[in-house]
Amino acid sequence: MATPKQMWEQQQSQMQRVKNSGIISCNGSPIKDDKEEEMSRSALAIFRAKEEEIEKKKMEVRDKVHAQLGRVEEATKRLAEIREELEALTDPMRKEVGIIRKRIDAVNKELRPLGQSCQKKEREYKEALEAFNEKNKEKAQLVTKLMELVGESERMRMRKLEELSKNVDTVK
Repeated sequence: MATPKQMWEQQQSQMQRVKNSGIISCNGSPIKDDKEEEMSRSALAIFRAKEEEIEKKKMEVRDKVHAQLGRVEEATKRLAEIREELEALTDPMRKEVGIIRKRIDAVNKELRPLGQSCQKKEREYKEALEAFNEKNKEKAQLVTKLMELVGESERMRMRKLEELSKNVDTVK
């Protein structure tokens, strides 16, 4: 599994290849459609792989959070049962009951902000993912437009060269 940094580097490498292909074609060397299609497929495959990895990591984090919350709830129930048992005991246990109650309250106070933080980060993640998808879509549109412009430029230059060649032939 690639790290986020490695995936970012792969994406940058792919973008550089697309940029370089645009530069080469502007200098007059035609690019084969197969190579362009392969680059497009490669870029799409990288994007899909990143999407799948992001979704997988999101699910893993969500599962971990839910598992942790489940364990905390179980711990809270066990502590409540302990508290009831302690209250049923004689007075010497009262001190320990108070200590456990304070610990339960402290844990509950810590749980609330953690839950809120988790929800906030999940919202932020969704927003970031949406922004990422929008930019990626914009990039794809720009790459398509670039390819169209480069292709049109090459066709126009070839027509002009053919006209000039005919003119040279008629001058003879």
